[in-house]
Amino acid sequence: MNLPNLDKARKRSNEKVQIVNYNLDDLYKNIGQNLTYFIKTYGCQMNEHDTENIEGLLESIGFTKNNEMEKADVIILNTCSIRENAHNKAFGMLGRLKHLKEERPNIIVGLCGCMAQEEVVVNEILKKYQHVNFIFGTHNLYDLPRLIYENTKNKTNVCVYSIEGNVVENIPVKRSNNFKAYVNIIYGCDKFCTYCIVPYTRGKQRSRKIEDILDEVNELKKNGCVEVTLLGQNVNAYGKDLNLDYDLADLLESVAKTNIPRIRFITSHPWDFTDRMVEVIAKYPNIMKYVHLPIQSGSNRILKLMGRRYTKEDYKKLFNKLKKIPDIAITTDIIVGFPGESNDDFLDTLDIVNYCKYDGAYTFIYSPRIGTPAAKLYEKDTLDEKEKEQRLYQLNELINNYSLASNQRMLNKVYKILVEGESNKEGMMFGYTESNKLVNFKGNRDLIGKIIDVKIIDAKSFSLDGELVE
Repeated sequence: MNLPNLDKARKRSNEKVQIVNYNLDDLYKNIGQNLTYFIKTYGCQMNEHDTENIEGLLESIGFTKNNEMEKADVIILNTCSIRENAHNKAFGMLGRLKHLKEERPNIIVGLCGCMAQEEVVVNEILKKYQHVNFIFGTHNLYDLPRLIYENTKNKTNVCVYSIEGNVVENIPVKRSNNFKAYVNIIYGCDKFCTYCIVPYTRGKQRSRKIEDILDEVNELKKNGCVEVTLLGQNVNAYGKDLNLDYDLADLLESVAKTNIPRIRFITSHPWDFTDRMVEVIAKYPNIMKYVHLPIQSGSNRILKLMGRRYTKEDYKKLFNKLKKIPDIAITTDIIVGFPGESNDDFLDTLDIVNYCKYDGAYTFIYSPRIGTPAAKLYEKDTLDEKEKEQRLYQLNELINNYSLASNQRMLNKVYKILVEGESNKEGMMFGYTESNKLVNFKGNRDLIGKIIDVKIIDAKSFSLDGELVE
């Protein structure tokens, strides 16, 4: 049994990252024959892509997917630890699974992802949720076949490594569709923003080899994929650990030269965003004109407390460079109610929103993560929860107004849409523009996976309506 350890997860060294090639042990082949699995995924795109790997691993040992959790033989929760709400949802699901296991004692329940890397979470599971069969972390997805093979019914097997991490290549993957794909380029994070648990749960920054990334992109393109999203906790740090004269700007250019039709990347940290990146984004038409650029706060005092290592003035300079790219859309992340945030600090955040007029934003009330420096500040915080909620409401009102205005500027214009599927609106399909705007339009399923022209006929704060251009 390997239990997570926060102190170990915090450490960083100069040890060289190992590149490991995954190979399935013959011992585990076919152990899932005639059995089914169900996975519940919480959190970010990295978690979504991890789930694609988990599905690939399970199907490589004979399991088939079951969309009905109550009927599956193996149920896995792939969890997120970024906010308290994600924790609560996962624990709520564990409660449901306890009752399900009372009805079906032979089902196997596993938990993985970022929550699995937290000491407090694993301790709580061992104490209160003993129906969980196994727990594994972000560093050893490849252990899943072994954990299922060695599963015991009477004791939770914890296999979590609090390490800096390696790069494991060739883990099986089951893509969620054939035309759009995530491609990991860098794992972990060394920024240690004071509010964030990710550097502890995902390990240190470690980039994949250039050739491995390009091989994956070229293979995806060969198989009909038209859009790749380059993934990392901080993609802008790509290459720093490789000691090569090659960074994200160079990688973006290399991927662009594969001629795959659409390229995106997330998530960016303003600190590592170079002028050359701006130039490359502007230069290549297949690099989508969309950047997610978290500001987190408009107050320099709060930014310093957050450990963000830039000022709002630095951010504005970068923002202005990006806005020179025609038709670019910029979204952001903002936290309100960070420990010690005054009303003046909050007004500074409203000021940066008024300055940038974002196309959209993900906004949150600060949520303390045990073990992070900001959690200690939170213990002394006196800001009323109702005041935090009011600030969030005020912020969202402002952002929604700018999002609507941005969408309204698209009215009566034609945009290229990658069609992704059937909309929640009856008889409609949906897809995304190059600037990542959601568009609903009348069409049929034959269009899924194709890039088509759509004219915008109506604009809302969070979506657009369009009509096919014949």
